[in-house]
Amino acid sequence: MVKKNSVFKRLTSVWLFISLKTLNLHFVMKLYQKKHFGFILFFSILCIVIFISIYLLLQPQKRLKVYTPRDVNPELVDSTIQHIGYNHTIPDFAFTNQNGKIITQDDYKDKIYVADFFFTTCPSICPIMTDNMVWLQEKIKNNPKVMLLSHSVTPDIDSVPVLKAYANEKGVIDSKWNLVTGDKKDIYYIARKSYLVVKTGRPEELYDMVHTENFVLIDQQRRIRGFYDGTNLEEVMKLYEDILFLSQE
Repeated sequence: MVKKNSVFKRLTSVWLFISLKTLNLHFVMKLYQKKHFGFILFFSILCIVIFISIYLLLQPQKRLKVYTPRDVNPELVDSTIQHIGYNHTIPDFAFTNQNGKIITQDDYKDKIYVADFFFTTCPSICPIMTDNMVWLQEKIKNNPKVMLLSHSVTPDIDSVPVLKAYANEKGVIDSKWNLVTGDKKDIYYIARKSYLVVKTGRPEELYDMVHTENFVLIDQQRRIRGFYDGTNLEEVMKLYEDILFLSQE
């Protein structure tokens, strides 16, 4: 980036030097008197075109990384897939949402979506994460390309009625945001083998999970395109910008 800006400055300086030397008033008047005004016009337009072209070529192009297990903190990834560095996608799934409906990958087909992991009785980071997800819901509620998906890490506690009450309290729009529960083993596996965002809990308790603050951005091809701190509104605002970027691809 620094190198590009340096090159751009040098090219700009050269262009300005040539232009000023060539197009000083005395020279313009001299050429005009010789009926070479057309040359002046052509040269000026050519310089402008070259300048704009160089500027556009040197502008950094926005890109979003495609994440794989190898790119992520090993603590958040199942040991069986930590070596994978390509072609990682979110597999098929089936969970029950706040309305008792089975939600599968088909409900998110060709959608951009944001996934996270929470539980309704969480006293620490979850309330902040939920408030920021509510903020994000407001931003994307009229965008048909985008949805939200929150998984409970305590599905034995977060039953459908509990999720429904929580959804009502937070103003969840059913058509945009699914809060899901299900078999604890399935949630554990999708958290650590798919979304790559949950740590293991107590070793003596099978499938125990310690969720993190991560919001995960998933694209239309079911690939991970970004991780964001869901407790930080500035990070969530950046997430929203990246959603808009993916929406335009």
